[in-house]
Amino acid sequence: MAQVRKTACPLNCWDSCGFNVTIDQDRVTKVEGDPEHPITQGKICGRGRMLETRANSSQRLLHPLKKVNGTFEQISWEQALDEIAAKLNGIKEKYGTTAVLHSHDYANNGILKNLDKRFFNCYGGVTELYGSLCWGAGIEAQKWDFGNAWSHGPADIGNSKNIITWGRNVARTNMHFYEKLLEAKKQGANIFVIDPLFNGTAKIADEYITIKPGMDGLLAAGIIKEILRLGLEDQEFIERSTHGFADLSKLLNGISLEEISERTEVSCEVMTTLANVYADKPTSTYMGLGLQRYKNGGNTIRLIDALAAVSGNIGIAGGGANYANLQVGQSFAFEELTLVHRRTNYRQFSMMKQAEEVLTATDPEIKMIVVTCGNPLTQVPDTNMVEKTFSSVETLVVIEQFMTDTAMLADYVLPTTTAFEEEDLYYSSMYHHFVNFGTKLVTAPGEAQPDLWIWTQLAARLGFGEDFDFSREEWLKMALKPLKDKGITLEKLRAHHTMELPVVKIPWHDHTFQTPTGKYEFTAQQKGHNGLLTLAVPDESKWANPELAKKYPYHLLTIHPLRSNHSQNYHLFASKPKVKVEIAANIAESLGLENGDFVKVWNDRGEVKGFISILAKAHPDTINIDEGIWKEFGGSVNHLTSSRESDNGLGSTLYDCLVNVVKV
Repeated sequence: MAQVRKTACPLNCWDSCGFNVTIDQDRVTKVEGDPEHPITQGKICGRGRMLETRANSSQRLLHPLKKVNGTFEQISWEQALDEIAAKLNGIKEKYGTTAVLHSHDYANNGILKNLDKRFFNCYGGVTELYGSLCWGAGIEAQKWDFGNAWSHGPADIGNSKNIITWGRNVARTNMHFYEKLLEAKKQGANIFVIDPLFNGTAKIADEYITIKPGMDGLLAAGIIKEILRLGLEDQEFIERSTHGFADLSKLLNGISLEEISERTEVSCEVMTTLANVYADKPTSTYMGLGLQRYKNGGNTIRLIDALAAVSGNIGIAGGGANYANLQVGQSFAFEELTLVHRRTNYRQFSMMKQAEEVLTATDPEIKMIVVTCGNPLTQVPDTNMVEKTFSSVETLVVIEQFMTDTAMLADYVLPTTTAFEEEDLYYSSMYHHFVNFGTKLVTAPGEAQPDLWIWTQLAARLGFGEDFDFSREEWLKMALKPLKDKGITLEKLRAHHTMELPVVKIPWHDHTFQTPTGKYEFTAQQKGHNGLLTLAVPDESKWANPELAKKYPYHLLTIHPLRSNHSQNYHLFASKPKVKVEIAANIAESLGLENGDFVKVWNDRGEVKGFISILAKAHPDTINIDEGIWKEFGGSVNHLTSSRESDNGLGSTLYDCLVNVVKV
């Protein structure tokens, strides 16, 4: 008999939804929203619903595979684990443990997914990746400004008089915040959307401001300049609670509003309007993640933070520079889970430049790559370089549910479970502050095993099995240890399915910051000259590289797809996906392109071919191709993107990308 059980979405997403899942004869038959979840209230997106298709797909990997003479052959778990363990032992003895690269991403967000780090730390420490393709530059930027990256609780938007949604299309990526925007608008709040693309969120805005891609920090600087000219700054907050304001003033004195307008392609009048909006407190700012995927990305977030600070919208109800909410993840015992102190050797490569760094690595060279929770062949920039690298190492091990582009290159592919086949805890570090309990609902098909089982088996073979000698329940209780005194236990989570974490819902309300000065820092004191704000522009722009801009006159965005969490679902769509090249109307007009035309988009790094879709209201000279598309469906847009790092070294430059387009 069919039954409905509560569980949670595992996707690393803004919303972290509660689910009601229908089970019939040990099979998931329907995934719906849990109406009792305090934030998501029964509404879920298409990506969440696709988890039923993922779990039941006939394309699931069911057995361990080994590549022999270029062809995958099914082998036993015992053989796979014995051979991989032997290779790890051999590498450790001959080259040292840092000859192993662990390539880990965060497409799925279960707390116990972090136990791969424990395994590699107990192994002795490997070459790991630092930074983030997704949000790293902005996280680092807010740590320079505030000392941490915290956001206001979801309910606080009800206190906002004005709401600035900046580069964040919540209609596509954060549907429950979109619902909050609609509620706030009904209550009289004014909504402003700043974005190069006229999107679903822009449709409900009181005012939509179109902007040249990558120039958001300059726009923030222009608004600050107008606030100061009009005498609208919060002088008390600036004097008592900030450091380095004189440096900011000096910077702004070096550029005119007209110059800022020319570069941002936003009128001076709009900047004056926004200056008054920010002064009409409380005004909240909600930033997206694409804003900081440029060479000047960290500086961009810092200038938007500075705008919120100068206008006095920090630490007040209905305000905030809302980007990420790291205090959610900081609630758990990750140090105890991962055992960082156990590693004796350690090396880091940039996540963005991992391909180049593997190829040039010495002392030791990289002999093995182990991929968990990711698909680097579609997600890491400069696909041609990534493919060359991942094809060149002696041993590539991929833990996966499907034969992805990355898995196709592997020497060993180990089949793992979906979220409905294992127990875990889920949370979002970007929007709300509730932890969700994920229930094991069905039996995994074939021989698929949880990641944790794989690490436990390998640990036993490598001589540190005692470090993994815990039941899944004991692991979850370990993660929750810091919360026990707050009344959050595994037993209560199982009973209630979701619980509110003890976070600060209005960050910095006491104007005490986690910076070296204890103040908000316009100039990051510990960073020396690098801590100064600048008026930087993207590397690939007519302002920084005019010759490149003549050759490649169009700016490429690579936003998240609507129905797939990155690359996860393209192979499961009912209709075969194809590359859609969305272009601004002025490009179509100048090149004589029409909807449906087959085109090539290219630059010096590579090319992608797809079908034209004209965007009536996109910013001039702007192109978008959704990220994540598999090779068999046309290939990743990352054939075009650069592996350069952001200004602070911790973010990608995926949006800092000029291209050309031609009909073929």
